[in-house]
Amino acid sequence: VQLVESGGGLVQAGGSLELSCAVSGFDSDDYAIGWFRQAPGKEREGVSAIRFTDGATFYADSTKGRFTISTDSAGNSAYLRMNSLKPEDTGVYVCAASIGSRVFGEWFRPLSASSYDFWGQGTQVGVSS
Repeated sequence: VQLVESGGGLVQAGGSLELSCAVSGFDSDDYAIGWFRQAPGKEREGVSAIRFTDGATFYADSTKGRFTISTDSAGNSAYLRMNSLKPEDTGVYVCAASIGSRVFGEWFRPLSASSYDFWGQGTQVGVSS
């Protein structure tokens, strides 16, 4: 399974970016993609997730209303549209995949890193004030 992120960059506060996560290497419609970010000196934070099978989306309180997660119809890519960016959104953004029926389990936590088995390398997002 491979996940490759792109789309990071440096923007001013209030600006927008769209991150992409190219997904390959498995053949299942039951999976979820999560976006996580890691800022210097802070713990990794789940910012958003989407379950491809039914399109269910999940957002952290800090990103709700500003970020939008989506996938293409084939499930080859996931996107994170980030609007109204703030300096505290700065960090390395990493996408991750959880595959199989587990994504429907009552114990599945879409914004928890422990729910995901496969990870990309990350893309840097910087927001200046």
